[in-house]
Amino acid sequence: MIGKLLRWLWLLVIVPLTGLLLLINGRLYASGLDPEWRDVPAQLAFIRAALQGGAAQEMQQYFPEGYFFTYALYGLAWVNLGVEDRVDRQQALDESRWALAALESPAGRRVFSEALDPPYGVFYVGWSNWLRAGILQLQPEDARDPLEVERFRDESEALAQAFENSDTPFLQAYPNMAWPVDNVVAIASLSAHDRLFEPRYADLIARWLVEAQARLDPATGLLPHRVQPDDGSLFEGARGSSQSLINVFLPLIDADWAREQYAGFRGAFVTSILGIPGTLEYPAGSSGTGDVDSGPLLFGVSLSSSVVTVAAARANGDLATANAMLDTGEALGLPLEWDGQKRYAFGLLPVGDAFVAWAKSTPVTLTDAPTPVIASQWRLPVHFISLGIVVLLWWPLLRRKPAAKR
Repeated sequence: MIGKLLRWLWLLVIVPLTGLLLLINGRLYASGLDPEWRDVPAQLAFIRAALQGGAAQEMQQYFPEGYFFTYALYGLAWVNLGVEDRVDRQQALDESRWALAALESPAGRRVFSEALDPPYGVFYVGWSNWLRAGILQLQPEDARDPLEVERFRDESEALAQAFENSDTPFLQAYPNMAWPVDNVVAIASLSAHDRLFEPRYADLIARWLVEAQARLDPATGLLPHRVQPDDGSLFEGARGSSQSLINVFLPLIDADWAREQYAGFRGAFVTSILGIPGTLEYPAGSSGTGDVDSGPLLFGVSLSSSVVTVAAARANGDLATANAMLDTGEALGLPLEWDGQKRYAFGLLPVGDAFVAWAKSTPVTLTDAPTPVIASQWRLPVHFISLGIVVLLWWPLLRRKPAAKR
């Protein structure tokens, strides 16, 4: 009697575990089932509801730019979908404007310093201006809101003047603190200006490229993670959390240099552990600890850097890498969808959902796909490990000998 009870209790444990393993292994093929990632609107529906419930304020308690990024990436994901006509353009326009209004509110500016040049710093102005460019791109050229056009021109000019007045190509995001990645976003917004309107900043962008290329991290040949605020010299070498973002925007500034930097980024940071792809926070062969930029590290891999690498890979035409990382997220990110809303990790971190939605929807900028660095059979180790676990779970029952006949 006791033996039967134990057998049934064991079955109650191993049946759901076996089902979970089968589900995880099946989700590793999500990109093949939905190569267009049509679930992004459902993700945005969840993020919208979360933002209305105060999620941005909650995220600010965990990250220095938690409020800003949750709204900004929500708006930019709508822009990405709208410009490719994957959703109604008017809806994309309304939602991205709603996000921009939140960024321009006192809450959106609270952590940034008005005393910087440009006011509120290059991080705030660069990302906000990039969203403004997207909003204008959603509108027909002959029907753009004149106030939005004027504001975009003014902010672009303020950025340009700040770069002109600076002794370094890397403006400050916070007082006495500068990160090259923020400046790449800002320069990309000036490049967007020249695509939307008459070219005005080509010479400035060309000078910025020369000055930025003169200040690369000598260990990797990539843009540094952080620099000295007075002259742009190295403070901290290249890291995955900033490199993944940098490589989203470089293709929009200089395609040739973007290809070089992306190749260096993949070689130094993109890796796999037991077949599972991910992005190292520190270059291969080195080590470091996780912080507010990277989040917790697992075997040196940063989850946040891996998510943003999806956007970088898509921007550089590397869909093999992007889809491998997305498939991993679909398998391990505990995605749940109901009532038209999709969330990851039970929706506990809406800013993470915003990063995923933005990364999934990032348009392909460079179409000449680089040679894949992730093996086509990368899922096999996961399958073999899962099979081994299933065998271990079921072996006590399978090896049980039938009772002898009387």
